[in-house]
Amino acid sequence: MLPIDVAAHSSRWRHRHPLEKALLGLGLTVTAVCLPPWPGGPLVAVATLALLLGPAEVAGRQLWRAFRIPLGFCVTGAVPLLFAVGGPSGPVSPAPDGPLRAAELLLRTSSASLGLLLFAFTTPVSDVLPRLVRAGVPAPVVDVALVMYRIGFLLLDSLAQVHRAQAARLGQRGRAAVWRSLAGLAATAFVRAFDRAARLQEGLAGRGYDGTLRVLVPQAALSWRFLAGTAALLISLVTVTLVLKELYL
Repeated sequence: MLPIDVAAHSSRWRHRHPLEKALLGLGLTVTAVCLPPWPGGPLVAVATLALLLGPAEVAGRQLWRAFRIPLGFCVTGAVPLLFAVGGPSGPVSPAPDGPLRAAELLLRTSSASLGLLLFAFTTPVSDVLPRLVRAGVPAPVVDVALVMYRIGFLLLDSLAQVHRAQAARLGQRGRAAVWRSLAGLAATAFVRAFDRAARLQEGLAGRGYDGTLRVLVPQAALSWRFLAGTAALLISLVTVTLVLKELYL
């Protein structure tokens, strides 16, 4: 399993209803996107970090390892705003308001990413997908998602085993050996993917598969206190942001 999935399964909020965590995480994400980037972005980021490192008890190192990937995309998306293409200054020139626009975009996207990570670090996918049927998602779509979720981990485990075997046989020693090992790794993954799919189909057929995967869904009741706290937090963030925005103006 990926580290973020391990953290989700062992989270302190693991047994809370997924809807509670979805409203909190997605609410923080929407708030970060819709509010003015300053001071809304920092306020949402601080509130989300406080929840992740505090009540949710997510390790700081795990959070940074997961956050640095979306943060890289945020920085990559903000860099082009620093430049203007065409015009009297030449083919490429610094944009007059580029740093401001780039900073605003970076504040919005990074704080919104933290809101999504809050949901991901506290809610396993296996708890969400079966409940989507009750929300109106067609059962075959959910079944395919469950199967792909399972196969994905199996393939990652297979790739790790093959990579270790190649490294033990000096398959990573030189550039030519690395390319040969990479080609062999891709071919092995391709063959094993089809083999896993065939075995899965045979196993389902042997168990009387009738078109619906039946899984046990952990029972969880909605906590109105948690929902009220979520609403109070979001309203407070919106209010404080608008008040501070007026003061700075």
